[in-house]
Amino acid sequence: MEQAAVVSFWFAMALYLVATVLYSYHFVAKRPVFSWYATFATGAGFLAHTASIGLHWGATGETPITGSFNSLSLTAWTLVLIYFVVEHLVKLKLYGAVLVPLAFLAMATGQVLLGSESFELGEAAISQLDSWRVGMHVALIMIANASFAVGAAASGVYLLQGAQLKKHKTSALMKRLPSLTQTQMLARRAIMLAYPLYTAGMLLGIVRAIEFDLNWWFDPRVMMSGVVWAIYGSYLLLHYRRGASGKLLARLALVGLVAVIVLAIIARTVPTGFHIFGL
Repeated sequence: MEQAAVVSFWFAMALYLVATVLYSYHFVAKRPVFSWYATFATGAGFLAHTASIGLHWGATGETPITGSFNSLSLTAWTLVLIYFVVEHLVKLKLYGAVLVPLAFLAMATGQVLLGSESFELGEAAISQLDSWRVGMHVALIMIANASFAVGAAASGVYLLQGAQLKKHKTSALMKRLPSLTQTQMLARRAIMLAYPLYTAGMLLGIVRAIEFDLNWWFDPRVMMSGVVWAIYGSYLLLHYRRGASGKLLARLALVGLVAVIVLAIIARTVPTGFHIFGL
């Protein structure tokens, strides 16, 4: 079973890489056939990825949140899932050339870190993980982070296109980007979806920590999660006040994604607090 999980994992990585190339060709050439094959490759990779996670879990008994390999693989899986939702809702293939490569890089990073990891959970950690609240906490945070990534990708496109329009040097490729209104709307909707999910995920984690009388406030991951929450809360507050420029909101969305990435690094490198499952 473990061998089948490894084969499925590498098969998924290969398909995501193929999909990245096809999405890029579609953006440059605007040929529908590239679009269809890109979506097919991504879908096939997603199915292989799902099989890999399930087979690895069944063979080793490791939950998808323990260890960098498992958590990064789950992050990549969530990114692709959210991308499919985005593609279905807004019909923009451009983001496949951004989000699918991110999923590939997350899987590749997890594979690199796999050989350097050596840990075994103690009874206390196992008891902390044994709850539906933990499962919901992880699921909500993962989905929220993937949605934040979508919002940041759209914001990056917004800034790129805005800079081109300001210089009056719009190239043929830039003309194929979605409109400023479309990118801003996608970013806003993605963050509006992610923020309540992230909030609920944080609260579930805090409740679980309180149940075990853990000093949750001084956990580095909890503190950094508060920073992420504050950044995207500021994004939504500024948006609803209608006084902030689109450029400011786009930059704030990108800063928030940087904070999410820093949080992921801290969670796997700082051996303090009770979030030790990624170490």
